[in-house]
Amino acid sequence: MQLPERVRIVEVGPRDGLQNEPQSVPTATKVELIERLADAGLPAVEATAFVSPKWVPQMADHAAVMQTLRRKPGVAYPVLVPNMKGFEAAVAAGVQEIAVFGAASETFSRKNINASIAESLERFAPVCEAARAKGVRVRGYISCVVGCPYEGEVAPAAVASVAAKLYAMGCYEMSLGDTIGTGTPGKVKRMIDAVARDVPVGKLAVHLHDTYGQALANLYAALELGVATADSSVAGLGGCPYAKGASGNVATEDVVYLLDGLGIETGVDLAKVFDAGRFICAALGREPASKVAKALAAKRAA
Repeated sequence: MQLPERVRIVEVGPRDGLQNEPQSVPTATKVELIERLADAGLPAVEATAFVSPKWVPQMADHAAVMQTLRRKPGVAYPVLVPNMKGFEAAVAAGVQEIAVFGAASETFSRKNINASIAESLERFAPVCEAARAKGVRVRGYISCVVGCPYEGEVAPAAVASVAAKLYAMGCYEMSLGDTIGTGTPGKVKRMIDAVARDVPVGKLAVHLHDTYGQALANLYAALELGVATADSSVAGLGGCPYAKGASGNVATEDVVYLLDGLGIETGVDLAKVFDAGRFICAALGREPASKVAKALAAKRAA
């Protein structure tokens, strides 16, 4: 299979990367991070989540973030919504794209969103319907597409079943998440092959975690199958909450470096992403998890 000529990168750092941070990140810092990422050429920057502050305190300022944000023409700013209440609040804040969050593992679904897979899909159906009526785009996330922290390996058929249902509801794209980062290229390919029987491969994205150091290899495997959208997080923000001390989201810097090296267009300026990563890591008081960011920092310091 010929690799895609162009890959769309969906930046998830401001939402997925920051949501589990123990320290409160000021709204102004979040907004500046989002704007820096958009200015770096990223075509989609997931901005926040319209969830209950009780469950995700870090996202309590969702409305303020969206209302303060300087939106760049041509850039999508999707937000996560769990239900109709979240959807209505997002629309009131001027959101034009949302994401709903399901899982391929029954146990993970119950522990993560307090609902069975079937119940979660019932919850999303009216959201998708209301979004369609208002012209709001909907993206679907599926967690645990390769492995689950509670159930172990997840059958590709289970992922395909959830993906088909979300696609039928009107999700324009399905982001397939290796939530605990246990995937390997062979497993990822088998999973994508199964899903692609029900959802066109052009409607699929991968959301890879680097817990076992396999994220870039898994991304290459997905590219070989024709997947041309990848989620990533600046500076590798967002640890894996199910593996203490483990890395989480694959770093945007590492993804851009790989794609640049393959001659695949992204429209993303690596130097500007690197600077955005340094900005947010300085605010958080830590070093980037990205290997490329570390190498570039060493090169600059030399």
